[in-house]
Amino acid sequence: MSEPSIFFFEVNERQGVFHRRAFLLGGFTGLGLLALGGRLAQLQLVEAQRYQKLSAGNQFNYRLVPPPRGLILDRNGVSLASNRPNFRLIINKDKDLDAEAVMDDLAKLVPIDGTRRARVLKELDRAPKKAPVVVMEDLSWEEFSRINIRAPELPNVTADMGEVRVYPFGGAFAHVIGYVAKVSDKDLEAAESDSTQDQELLHHPGFRIGKQGVEKAFDRQLRGKAGATKTEVDAQGRVVRLDPAGDIPPTPGKEIHLTLDADIQNRALEVMDEESGAIVMIDCRTGDVLCMASAPSFDANRLVKGLSGAEYKALAEYERKPLLDKTMTGVYPPGSTFKPTVALAALSAGVNPAEHVVCTGGWSFGGRVWHCHKKGGHGVQNMHDAIKNSCDVYFYQMALRIGPDPIHTTATALGFGQTFDIGIPGQRKGLVGSREWKKQTFKRDPVWHPGDSVPYGIGQGYINVNALQLAVMCARLANGKRALNPRLIKSIGGVDQPHGDAVGDLPFPSEHLEIVRAGMAAVANDPTGGAYKQSQLGLGDVLMAGKTGTAQVRQYSQTGSRSNQGVPWRLKDHNLFIAFAPYDNPRYAMSVLVEHGGLFGSSAAAPRAREVMRVALLKDPEIRARIEKPMPMPTMNESDLSTDGAAPDAPTDGPDLPPPPPGVPQ
Repeated sequence: MSEPSIFFFEVNERQGVFHRRAFLLGGFTGLGLLALGGRLAQLQLVEAQRYQKLSAGNQFNYRLVPPPRGLILDRNGVSLASNRPNFRLIINKDKDLDAEAVMDDLAKLVPIDGTRRARVLKELDRAPKKAPVVVMEDLSWEEFSRINIRAPELPNVTADMGEVRVYPFGGAFAHVIGYVAKVSDKDLEAAESDSTQDQELLHHPGFRIGKQGVEKAFDRQLRGKAGATKTEVDAQGRVVRLDPAGDIPPTPGKEIHLTLDADIQNRALEVMDEESGAIVMIDCRTGDVLCMASAPSFDANRLVKGLSGAEYKALAEYERKPLLDKTMTGVYPPGSTFKPTVALAALSAGVNPAEHVVCTGGWSFGGRVWHCHKKGGHGVQNMHDAIKNSCDVYFYQMALRIGPDPIHTTATALGFGQTFDIGIPGQRKGLVGSREWKKQTFKRDPVWHPGDSVPYGIGQGYINVNALQLAVMCARLANGKRALNPRLIKSIGGVDQPHGDAVGDLPFPSEHLEIVRAGMAAVANDPTGGAYKQSQLGLGDVLMAGKTGTAQVRQYSQTGSRSNQGVPWRLKDHNLFIAFAPYDNPRYAMSVLVEHGGLFGSSAAAPRAREVMRVALLKDPEIRARIEKPMPMPTMNESDLSTDGAAPDAPTDGPDLPPPPPGVPQ
């Protein structure tokens, strides 16, 4: 067997090939080392901070903290909506979570009934991964301590302290302020397309969203900006310890100051007692709304936690409708409180206020008798007397004479048939009839008939208003110059909002306004006025002017009597009263509506107006100083001095008096 042989034809050729391969492999190796070194430099120098953050992210976690909701305060800084501490029990959903077992363990530490258990299990099933679900709120300190002591034995369970909205006055401001509640599925759907919404905050179990009134209208301003707490976690994401140094503090929401006065509002709800209705008060000089009370009300604190189905059904089905805001949303016929408007319209149409109308208790027109509220009638009435006595026959004839359009124009100028920009939704325009309105509304009978004008003149028929509009009308009459707009929001985050007196003048001569106001003053201060006894403030020379109203809701002919005795509540008359005071220098105007009160404006609404007006006047420093001003000492002559009750003179010397007759004690 021959051995292999190696033949080198050319030594220099073999050596050249070796050198080329060596350089090629060396070049590849160098490029590899250079790329490796560059990548190491990039990781260690350029991207060091990024990977350091990623590493810290595996070790530390941030838990979202909802911001404290902004406070809502009254005009004097009294808290109407604030926040209080709230101990909560939370389960954080995880893929390995045994919800049934965790709920069994928790039931041994805190009371969990079947309804609550079913709700929590349902929410856990629907919640996304790692989303927190609230099991209980408002834990006692003992319950909160029991959970925290056993926290290592309860995976994915946390007991922490958050904040919950609280309304110190319960139902007094429930309609105007509103309330907050959990974010609903409908809210989440509406926020999905809004890039400005904090989606993570909306899903947080401790977050609440405004649902009505100021809370809803200014929800974004009240929310604030969320913060976060820094925690160290293990590989499974469980909290090992807290790192307060890394916390991101939340930014509280903005404070909102309202023009309301807590004392006046509370007194208004107090005097309404169990009646249904509304009371609105406005500053005649600025347009600030001092009171917007709707009765009956509801406790907004109950809605923060969430009502049961039975509780909500009871509120919704109660015939006096506590969930309805009767200051803006409820509309009613104004009755005789509309007569000052009709009188002003008649003056604008050229009616002489001294012209007389004879009231005999009824007036025949259109094949029927239109009755006055006073049997036997008021006799001869001019405009002043007709307002004072609330004579229906006078205003029947005035409305028929001038027609609906002048009344519509005057009513619109005084604030009826419109909404006001007070910052919160829910207002209804109501109805102020006119020829054009009927033409557009009634296609089958578009003509305004003379018989339509007759009830229109006494605030019945094609006229519906709300309590806010009545108060605005009264405030404009009292001001006598400016067409005031109501203002509810005083400031937001310290920024003052536009005032209600930054408006134009009323389109009425001052002498016309004075005639109407003098008639309203006679209602409350003339002993023969319709509300004399019920309108006496008892505050010295500070007097109130007003106008009563009774609005029927049924045809009296169906019962044969105007009496409300034995009539179902829903068929009883409404009772109304508008007023302003002091008459000589108006400061405050108001409207009172007692829904289905079944009495008269003078007996049901006027006494309530008097009590609320007294609170406003006594809180006004200038009015109080006027009331408390001492009376001047009377000037007296010596001859006017009386000796009755004076001490006897000192004894003097003189002859002895004769002894008394027999039988008279000495």
